[in-house]
Amino acid sequence: MEGQRIVFATSNEGKMKEVRMILADLGMEILSMKEAGIEADIVEDGRTFEENACIKASAIQKLAGGIVLADDSGLEVDYLGGEPGIYSARYMGEDTSYEIKNQNIIDRLAGARGKERSARFVCAIAAALPDGQILTTRGVIEGEIGYKSAGEGGFGYDPIFYLPERGMTTAELSPEEKNRISHRGRALREMKEKLKEKLGV
Repeated sequence: MEGQRIVFATSNEGKMKEVRMILADLGMEILSMKEAGIEADIVEDGRTFEENACIKASAIQKLAGGIVLADDSGLEVDYLGGEPGIYSARYMGEDTSYEIKNQNIIDRLAGARGKERSARFVCAIAAALPDGQILTTRGVIEGEIGYKSAGEGGFGYDPIFYLPERGMTTAELSPEEKNRISHRGRALREMKEKLKEKLGV
């Protein structure tokens, strides 16, 4: 298959760090959109994480060629009927800081206790290949919404996503541990196996 590089459709540096760690053994150069010199404003109007990831990967693949990976991920809070879900990045407006978003979710769960605070991170990854094929994978990690923000690691909703079995949030995990158990880590590792099969690596 053509192309010894993979373009990951994001400009999020935190995400790129995770992606590079997990895909390192594919032996391919892994570039962000910025590094690949691609600027595109893609309307993600799918109704699921998978649909949005496919829309993004296909659009960037037309511009970049080769193999393009894209993810769509978010937080589903059961007490809030699955919000923010596919709107996680745009929740409360795209330019709203995660400090404000996280506090808003904590405030909205003021009356919830224990299992009522159940939540999960979901990540769907799509790989658009040069032959027009699209592969998808999905990773999920279950947890709860914490009573307060904690931890300096990770990004986004990590400081409020509490893992009862570990007694800490995903923002308090080491990068290696987070990659091992995270929704994105799980979806990426599965995608890596699918790509290895395709590429004969």
